Amino acid sequence: MAAYAALVSLMHIIDDLERHHSPPISLDKQQLESLTENVTFLQEFLVAYNSPVSDEADPLEMRIADAAYAAEDAIESHIVAKIQLSRSTEADNSPVSDEADPEDPNNVSSNHDDDEEMNLFQDVQNVIYEMDQIKGLAMQTNTEKVVLHDKRRSFVSASSSTGKNSSGMVVCSEGVVNGILEKLVSDQRERQVIPITGMGGIGKTTLAKTVYSKKIIEQRFDVCAWATISQQYNTREILCELVSQATNKSKEQLSEKSEDELGLELYQYLSGRRFLIVMDDMWSINVWDRIQCFFPENENCSRILVTTRLSNLSSQLNNNYSLQMEFLDEVRSWELFSKIVFGVGSCPHELEKIGKKIVENCRGLPLSIVVVGGILRNREHTLGVWESIRKNLASEVNLENDKNCMKLLKMSYNHLPVYLKPCFLYMGVFEEDDSVKVSTLVKLWVSEGFLKPMNGKSLETIAIEFLQDLVDRNLILVGKVGSTGNIKLVKIHDLLRDLCLNQSKKDGFYHVIGQSSPRGISSQRRVVIPRNMPKKKVLDDLQSMPRARSIISEYGKVPRIKNSGLLRTLHAYKFRYLEDESYLASQYVNLRHLVVVVGSMSSIFTSFTHLWNLHILIASSWKEFTAPAEIWRMPQLRHIEMTKGCIYLPEASSDDVVVLENLLVLERVANFKCSEEVVKRIPNIKTLGIKYFGRGGIEQDDYYCLNNIKRLFKLESLSVWCWYDFRASLYVLTFPQSLKKVDS
Repeated sequence: MAAYAALVSLMHIIDDLERHHSPPISLDKQQLESLTENVTFLQEFLVAYNSPVSDEADPLEMRIADAAYAAEDAIESHIVAKIQLSRSTEADNSPVSDEADPEDPNNVSSNHDDDEEMNLFQDVQNVIYEMDQIKGLAMQTNTEKVVLHDKRRSFVSASSSTGKNSSGMVVCSEGVVNGILEKLVSDQRERQVIPITGMGGIGKTTLAKTVYSKKIIEQRFDVCAWATISQQYNTREILCELVSQATNKSKEQLSEKSEDELGLELYQYLSGRRFLIVMDDMWSINVWDRIQCFFPENENCSRILVTTRLSNLSSQLNNNYSLQMEFLDEVRSWELFSKIVFGVGSCPHELEKIGKKIVENCRGLPLSIVVVGGILRNREHTLGVWESIRKNLASEVNLENDKNCMKLLKMSYNHLPVYLKPCFLYMGVFEEDDSVKVSTLVKLWVSEGFLKPMNGKSLETIAIEFLQDLVDRNLILVGKVGSTGNIKLVKIHDLLRDLCLNQSKKDGFYHVIGQSSPRGISSQRRVVIPRNMPKKKVLDDLQSMPRARSIISEYGKVPRIKNSGLLRTLHAYKFRYLEDESYLASQYVNLRHLVVVVGSMSSIFTSFTHLWNLHILIASSWKEFTAPAEIWRMPQLRHIEMTKGCIYLPEASSDDVVVLENLLVLERVANFKCSEEVVKRIPNIKTLGIKYFGRGGIEQDDYYCLNNIKRLFKLESLSVWCWYDFRASLYVLTFPQSLKKVDS
């Protein structure tokens, strides 16, 4: 996963240099072609690659990641050195002769440039050689993978042991159980597919077992059969299981039959009979597409019950009904916990308070409650023991359920496409129980560089689609939906967050200060600073990570960090202030994403041109600032926002032809003049927030060119703050058809 993210990130750097109107460096053309070819091949390899299941990081993936990181380090270190040398040259006012003398001290920068070019060329050449070696290993692995894949297909993925004889404890309310039963025994004659969806461990299979074992089901249906599909499903084995259960034939009797023969036998046996088929744990529509033709449409109220973690799968099953499993409420959580721990008995009064705190920490996930309950059932029922479990709940659960909870949840992660894995794991950088703004998450995913461009879509659009995919897979929870139906806030269950943290530690995807790192901290690329972490620990760790590209934190200050030129993302989203604002402009020349609380913007704006690849600037300050003219020559900009004060934009000169095609958000702009020149410069703007301090009237309308707002054809959200008598003139404006929301 880290390997794929590293390769995509490397391609972003290459593309940024190629598309930049004034790139700080240029790469050797032949090297660029070789590097791009290798990166593309390895990306495609990882899309199809199944890493071995292990508690250790996959050596091949780590080698790929290290090669991509080495290329990034070589390129970006050269960029930083070049920009910093340029800054020092600009500060030096000494004259330089027309003919450079190699012995002249003023020609030191030229010699330095030559040395840097040679070093860059050699470093990139070393990476290309390493990637060539890895490519050979990958091609060999692909050959071996065909054999491994064939072996996997012999895995028996259907089992009758999960059927009627199961004694799983009911975790759903009686109303939910009865609702499913009503659908199963209704008089609707056509064959119906009834999906049950929800995250791993929420009780889908238990609910299916509960209704499957009911007496009314046995009386209602002529044939009942259950197949567990699993991730590496085998169509023949599934059909063999269903035929065996339906006809009471042994699997040995069916062992010589092919997939088609088994399918035909199943179809013939089910024809004319009312049947209930349970397909448990379906991960893909492909298995349904291959098997559904063997379930006849008898017009006799036959039913197919499907459990899946993928909510979007239900719409592909030609059904009109599906059940989305919800987390247990406080009452049902306690009932389930009490039954597991005490059976028919009741919780002692002195343990009830601590017990309910333990249950609360399970966040309504039945699997978590079952695991914790199983731990406590076999421990001494004393206040001291239970308090110890409460304090160490996460570690206790992870220790006890290697074969249950985490293993089950990790199946969801393993099944993710490689491009979704970084997005999911990134949820671990946020504090426990945090509700995360979707807009924040999208900006971070974009700036981190692990979203691959596709089909001409903006990276923001791709991010939203990926987020929805993770929601559909029940890995990310929706916290709040806006008035237009867009997801505004998301959350993640504590156990899934633990999975993110554990997997990220294993892969070296990010390092959480205060935790151990299997690979050490010197090579870490992303740094997470938890809340209330001691300043000395933060500073010591950061000084030991010269290759860090991202800092995500809730720490009280941003400490001054040496060797910080490679930093791309500084997301201080709940910071009080910066420890040294002047350090931003002088050192962080490689920034893409800057979200901070500042006292003054001057330290940033005075060196705006040296922030060669700045994508996002969100600053919280009560002051007003005027942006430098260079802002109109930064086509990589995607989001500019002042969260408290405001920003004045300079006039856009007609001499410059740079179009800010990527700019989507422009917030809290003071006295915004929507001239024809400005409209040309921001053709794709989606969100525009304006503050007008002048008085209203015809003259002001003409000066601010407000009628040109109708020419912002992709504008979706417009907010305008102004004096009362100015507001009246807004009512006569013509808006673009794309506009969805107006605030004033």
